[in-house]
Amino acid sequence: MKKFKIFLAALLVTSMTFAATGCGKSDKSSGDGAKENETQEFTMPAEREEKLLAALENEKDVTLDGELENKTIKWMADWDINPRESDPIPHSDLYYFQKVYGGNIEYHHVDYEQRYDKLSEAISSGEGIDFFYAGNGDAIPKGAIRQLFMPVDDYIDFNSPLWEDVKEVNDSLMWNDKHYTAIVQTSGDAVAVLYNRKTFQEAGLDDPAVLYENGEWTWDTFQELLEKFVDTSDQRFGIDGWWFEFGLINTIGVPPVSIEDGKLVNNLGSPDMERVQNWIYEMYQKDLIAIGVGDYGWEAKPQYIGEGKLMFYPVGLYELYTTPDVWKAKYGEDAFFVPMPKDPESDEYYVPAKMEAYSIVSGASNPEGVAKYLDCKRYLLLNEEARAVADGAMFVDSYGWTQEMVDMKDSMEQLALDNPVLDISRGVSADCGEVLDSDLRNAARGKPWNETFDSTNPVVQKYIDKVNSGEID
Repeated sequence: MKKFKIFLAALLVTSMTFAATGCGKSDKSSGDGAKENETQEFTMPAEREEKLLAALENEKDVTLDGELENKTIKWMADWDINPRESDPIPHSDLYYFQKVYGGNIEYHHVDYEQRYDKLSEAISSGEGIDFFYAGNGDAIPKGAIRQLFMPVDDYIDFNSPLWEDVKEVNDSLMWNDKHYTAIVQTSGDAVAVLYNRKTFQEAGLDDPAVLYENGEWTWDTFQELLEKFVDTSDQRFGIDGWWFEFGLINTIGVPPVSIEDGKLVNNLGSPDMERVQNWIYEMYQKDLIAIGVGDYGWEAKPQYIGEGKLMFYPVGLYELYTTPDVWKAKYGEDAFFVPMPKDPESDEYYVPAKMEAYSIVSGASNPEGVAKYLDCKRYLLLNEEARAVADGAMFVDSYGWTQEMVDMKDSMEQLALDNPVLDISRGVSADCGEVLDSDLRNAARGKPWNETFDSTNPVVQKYIDKVNSGEID
């Protein structure tokens, strides 16, 4: 076995340049990604490389080891996993993958809507695609049932130091006693409550961040603040956006559909689901939900946060993953965020979680290479010094965040790691996912939960029974 520390002396005198081989065209969202059959050179800034290497000099509890005979792994997606010239920071995981194993990633572009069909075609033709993104919530169990993915258990040891802290969440998605996806990390940035501190100060209201720090940020204080602030006749509105319903639903810690003992389970009949739906319906009745009510209309108005007209805008933190002139223009100089409020009847603090996850494709030409690349991702996450370098360069230097914002994001990440709850309803089927995405919003539109449950539950149960019996569309 060769340990990563063996490479440090050589790396310290070498500046980092790695090649990213692109195959196919990048999607529109990937900007200036690799073009067909073109090799691009990306250079890591010397100062950042020095800091990363210095962080790795201190031997940690985990190491990157082993050999890799085949250096290329084939990636199929609608986005290029390789860095782009426009990226403010070249990807550190790819840096390790090349330096430790000499690895590189070959990109095979597909459109998002066609990605599963194209993957099936690639498998049938023996193209040898190696890995596929499984973090969209639609990969398991259908990807396992359709035999699109192979178990990762022969290549990844979830009991190892590199993987043990995400073993529980990986185990939660096992199908037929096998792991068909490798969850690298869970993320707490899926939905945050964005607000403007100046609005709260001027209204003489408690800052949600202070309530959170004091352990008082719950459904109750969330609603109390809304009731004190909202006056639609005076252009003071409560909750806006398209994310808040599921953001609040997720805080009960019970997903609409889960996997238990190798079978799908319908959780719509859970008392907790009924309780959160009734609470959302109550807020609708009290005019605390702005979107779709009265003259507010169905167009989200995030700019109202910056203008002091809106109290809460729950949304993914991606809204703040941009230059400060952009996010401050929309949300104001005093924009801040907290996690979704805690369910006061829950023993644990659950937040909307998403996963960074990957599956090894059936017929993969280099599954060992995929495992080594994912090991590199895990290594970066576990090395606190290296991660701090990357986070500081991105969030503080590029996005203009304060350290307080970084600390809040870290706290949300810890909540997602401690109590991961993942929604796999789209992994049952696309139709099941669409039904739940639509119907679980009904309470926020003025429809009582008992009416929604009576019409939706049998439909969802039918989808689940079909999959549990071995069928899938």
